[in-house]
Amino acid sequence: MLPAFANTALLLDLDGTLLDFAPAPDLVIVPPALPDDLRLLRDALGGALAIISGRPVAQVDGLLPGVATAVAGEHGAALRPLPGAALERADLPQAPDEWRARAAELAASRPGAMLERKARGFVLHYRNAPHAGAALEAGLRALLEQDARFELMPAAMAWEIRPRGVDKGVALRQMMARPPFAGRLPLFIGDDVTDEDAIRAAQTMGGEGLLVADAFGGPPDVRAWLGRAAAEGRWPA
Repeated sequence: MLPAFANTALLLDLDGTLLDFAPAPDLVIVPPALPDDLRLLRDALGGALAIISGRPVAQVDGLLPGVATAVAGEHGAALRPLPGAALERADLPQAPDEWRARAAELAASRPGAMLERKARGFVLHYRNAPHAGAALEAGLRALLEQDARFELMPAAMAWEIRPRGVDKGVALRQMMARPPFAGRLPLFIGDDVTDEDAIRAAQTMGGEGLLVADAFGGPPDVRAWLGRAAAEGRWPA
């Protein structure tokens, strides 16, 4: 059951939830109505709207400028709790340079695959090389045998190496401990395996976590639902 609208803290994944997937992360399109709908919801919820994404915080801000009170990036490895606040980074190891070089080789060996670098890890995308997933996974798992501080996470047509110790569930709890989120009940919406930690965390805290495919269908349906909520000042039935 959804929390009462006036007592909700709304926490949202970005890619695959608010935004449709694109051939590459930098090619996503932000529908014109989305920022205004999110601002209306943010204001109606007393500022308690956050984006929790695998992207770096700067990318989230670039796609949705001036929208979110708080942003957690890199699956919670980086947190910007308030607009203009300093970026808070978890004390985590950085993937070795030789791993990044090997990942670049793996991407180059599979036409259409793409390496996305992050502050502490990296992602191999294979949306444009759909048959390369198994080979890329095998190559990355071989790296993990060298260092147990890192893990391999499946994502939508991608494999990501990241440090252990943070996830979107941790990020959600960190958000909920701070104003204007504290004292509210979380509603988290996400689409991917990496969102399941946040879904569980929201439910454990007495709120709700929704998986896009089960509760909505796809990002256009999520956007339409949020647009109705912004216009009506309540969660649509």
